[in-house]
Amino acid sequence: MAATETQLMLSVGLIEKDVNGDTLWVWCYPSVSSDLRKVLLSKCCLTQDGRDFHTFVFGQFCRTWYYITTVEVQEPTALNKVTHFSIVVTAKDFNPEKYAALSRILCRMYIKHGSPVKMMEAYVTVLTKGICQSDENGSFLIKDYDVRKAYLAGSVKDVVSQFGMETIILYTALMLKKRIVVHHPRIEALLEFTRVLPTLTWHRKDWSILHPYVHLTDTELEDLKKCPGYIAGFVDPEVSNRSDLFDVYVNLPDSVITVSQSAKEALAMGKLHKEVGHLIVQSAEDAERSDSQVIKDISVKTKEILANLVALADECEDSKITLEGLKQHHFPPATENFLFHLAAAEQLLRI
Repeated sequence: MAATETQLMLSVGLIEKDVNGDTLWVWCYPSVSSDLRKVLLSKCCLTQDGRDFHTFVFGQFCRTWYYITTVEVQEPTALNKVTHFSIVVTAKDFNPEKYAALSRILCRMYIKHGSPVKMMEAYVTVLTKGICQSDENGSFLIKDYDVRKAYLAGSVKDVVSQFGMETIILYTALMLKKRIVVHHPRIEALLEFTRVLPTLTWHRKDWSILHPYVHLTDTELEDLKKCPGYIAGFVDPEVSNRSDLFDVYVNLPDSVITVSQSAKEALAMGKLHKEVGHLIVQSAEDAERSDSQVIKDISVKTKEILANLVALADECEDSKITLEGLKQHHFPPATENFLFHLAAAEQLLRI
């Protein structure tokens, strides 16, 4: 277990804010590229002019996940010139709960010893043994943090209760690997909402499409644009004017979903969408059903749609669908359109 699980961690870093109000990147092990370091500093709430204080944020940049835990230093400690600090862990995997737990232990160690040496030792122990134990600072076991738990940590029922039948727009956009942008001024609300969306396409179990905390900088947008489809979260309301970034725009505070002009044709709704939408709403509104049961209900329906698509492909030459082939089945226009775009997303289309 330890060999594969622990090799997912890439680095641990430390950002400090001192009594003069200066915020600096003071230490990291083994190393972090200068581009990534700039992004990490911009995500750390200590560099954001003391606006809001965020104890934990996470995101993705250049296929690297980052997890930032920030604490205020309470007197007296070994850190006499430091008012706040952030522990920054980078990793290859999406698992906020795992890295939040590890970071809390590292924070307590730093407060107690005032030197990064103990943190580095703990980090190396986790890397080599998958465990970090310290009497007063609590213990951490990698195997307690299964990736499925991280995938299922959000609430799909909350998403459906907020958007009702319109959840089908999100489902369709995800199925077709479109670009979804979500705006909310509060980063916590953004992280909580966006992390749930990939569960709507559970058959892919692909959280690499999630970029929950993006700033409108050239570096970050260039990185985002490399992804064919994504879910991107922004706290800056200015993103609503950046129609080059999205096919679907979600205004989270107002519960409004907008489909961009260029994506209207691909996301046209028909009988099949209505059927799936009703299933999602019915399942989510059932008080007896848990979030994971709702995800399963949606997944069963998705697999049925995909099985039909594969059957259609099997009738065609090289098992690839063509528009002509689809037309022979006389599906309603919106269904034919959806199946055509879905075949493209699932690499079942003859180009």
